[in-house]
Amino acid sequence: MDLITVNTEFVTKYWDYFTTVLMEYSPRLISATIIFVIGWTSIRLIKKIIIKIMTKREMEPTLSKFLADILIWTLKLLLFVTVISRLGVENSSFVAIIGAAGLAIGLSLQGSLSNFAGGVLIIMFKPFKVGDFIEAQGVSGTVKQIQIFVTQLATVDNQIIFIPNGALSNGNITNYTFATTRRANLIIGISYGSNIKKAKEIAMAVMENHPSVLKEPAPVVLVDSLADSSINLAIRPWANLEDFFTMRSDILEQIKLQFDENAIEIPFPQRDVHIKEANPKKS
Repeated sequence: MDLITVNTEFVTKYWDYFTTVLMEYSPRLISATIIFVIGWTSIRLIKKIIIKIMTKREMEPTLSKFLADILIWTLKLLLFVTVISRLGVENSSFVAIIGAAGLAIGLSLQGSLSNFAGGVLIIMFKPFKVGDFIEAQGVSGTVKQIQIFVTQLATVDNQIIFIPNGALSNGNITNYTFATTRRANLIIGISYGSNIKKAKEIAMAVMENHPSVLKEPAPVVLVDSLADSSINLAIRPWANLEDFFTMRSDILEQIKLQFDENAIEIPFPQRDVHIKEANPKKS
């Protein structure tokens, strides 16, 4: 009988305590729930609006998705802090923990953060795009993919190269496909005994008769330099980007053939070897 009385008093005591706490925290719990529901719904709506705006402005899909995710996670973190503070939890120490964790993560991921910043700059300012042929960091190739941390290139022999965006954005980038036309700068040497005027006429005729050489800008032939063993001619035809390499190869080949037919010599390094016979030994 006494045991039953003690258990009843124990249950009654804690039930009263639970009821008191529940009554005290019910308004906070209800308001925190309302804040969470409204905040979560608003965040989802904001995400849709941001993606719609970025799509209308034709932003890079990779960048728009990443920036949207960062903003949404920031809003979710703020919502979480607001909800727990509404429940009465001290958030000063919680914010301090988040700050310390963020500092530690930032220090340990310095290289990755640099690559991330470089990726954002590349995507925003667009020094190149997917499909462009570029040269950077000592390698060249066609851009296959621009990611947040790395850029993927395919070389002419189909090797895949990944370049960190941090180094890529801070270095020199040569974009060979940025413009729609390109000029070839061909240096061809002729011997000092050859007719310069005739050689220039032949080179100009070859360029003017090639179907891929543009009329405007007009091709030119100039005397580039008087070298040690040759007179160097600068031959500069223009072509559309898609015809450039074929045009360049054709011009070199046809100029060589025409020079041969017109007895215009293209000098090349030569070495004369003289064998000197040793004096026979006297017996």
